[in-house]
Amino acid sequence: MKFKAAIFDMDGLLIDSEPLWQEAGIETLRKFGIELTIEQYHTSTGLRTEEWIEHWFHIFGVSMEHAPEATATIIKKSIEKIDERGIVFPGVNYIFDFFRKQQFKMAIATSSPLALVDVVVKKLNPGFAFDAITSAEHLPYGKPHPMVFLNCASDLQVRPMECIVFEDSFNGMIAAKAAKMKCVVIPAVAEQANPKWKAADIQLQHLDQFSFETLTSL
Repeated sequence: MKFKAAIFDMDGLLIDSEPLWQEAGIETLRKFGIELTIEQYHTSTGLRTEEWIEHWFHIFGVSMEHAPEATATIIKKSIEKIDERGIVFPGVNYIFDFFRKQQFKMAIATSSPLALVDVVVKKLNPGFAFDAITSAEHLPYGKPHPMVFLNCASDLQVRPMECIVFEDSFNGMIAAKAAKMKCVVIPAVAEQANPKWKAADIQLQHLDQFSFETLTSL
């Protein structure tokens, strides 16, 4: 087998948290006089919260002195909302069982803070233990930079080319490809027809569409 590890993004892939991040982000930006459209929001998914705030503050001309406060507010709101209302996506147990049977190492590589990872992991398959969990929270660069994925491969003690990444965001897909990993993308329903996903190795609608035939085609 040429692959040894499956690396999963978290928000929007394993747990239906993107609408809650969106809710927290839009609520917070509104306090600074910024009203985002849904289309604008989707252009920046996959960024770390700090970079997300800097991105929109720059575009709308808001002073960066308010960025730390806004970043902390979004993270706090998101963790609370996801803890209360976050729902694990169908197919998560399937994909974990699939790769366990293939004797793959499994990991999470996310842009989200580790405090949120702890909340989400508790909602996933009870008793399941990942071989590694990496966050871009304190890295010099977040996605679309590949650092979080490269760190994950290092923690798993595998080569990047031995990894398959599962992502839902454009920035995550670019990060995975930059790390020289295979990327399976599962975009949000409203985004699935966008031609930008052609950069991925495979596009699926749900995690449980991944099969042994899909694996051998990579």
